[in-house]
Amino acid sequence: MRILRAGNHKRMPWKNGKGETVEIAVFPAHASIDDFDWRVSMATVAEDGPFSIFPGIDRTLAILDGNGMVLEVEGSAPVLLTTASDPLAFPADVPVTARLQDGSITDLNVMTRRVGLAHRLIRIDVDGGKTVPLPPSTCLFLCHQGALSFRKDGETGALAAGDALLIEDATATVLEIDGEARCYLASITTGRLPNNELKILNNRGFGEACA
Repeated sequence: MRILRAGNHKRMPWKNGKGETVEIAVFPAHASIDDFDWRVSMATVAEDGPFSIFPGIDRTLAILDGNGMVLEVEGSAPVLLTTASDPLAFPADVPVTARLQDGSITDLNVMTRRVGLAHRLIRIDVDGGKTVPLPPSTCLFLCHQGALSFRKDGETGALAAGDALLIEDATATVLEIDGEARCYLASITTGRLPNNELKILNNRGFGEACA
């Protein structure tokens, strides 16, 4: 279990060069935007236009900040996404166009390679104590707003806004949290990737160990 501090997330240009991405975690270590197996990142969308194409990738997007945007995914009806919307899953290898509603937005993206991997992204609002079930998979728990303390299997720690917790357990468990925060939980099923080989790409290498 590792804490990934906000100040260590990697900043890099979009694949299409039209914006900037803040990369929270990626596998394999040092993978590029063309050859990752899974990736969790945030991005600011400041203008209308097309999304980057990622062949063979499935993607889920949630709006973190801003007044929302309409996503037009080829083959589907346009969808208005706001900070109150559930995360939207769609294939990342079909044309997608974004249309902002009123100013720029920041979004959270989880992407996995379609062959052999799958993922799920949910929003969790915390107001006091809460127990979060963790599935038997790799999990990344992002504290987007606010702050919280956590406990899992005797290990404890704290997350501030922008920090994330990476949990690489092979069995189902729970995360006990306390605070006031808006959070997101990404669970990644890695059927062909051993959990003990997972690496995190940030400026300090493998994040910060918990107490």
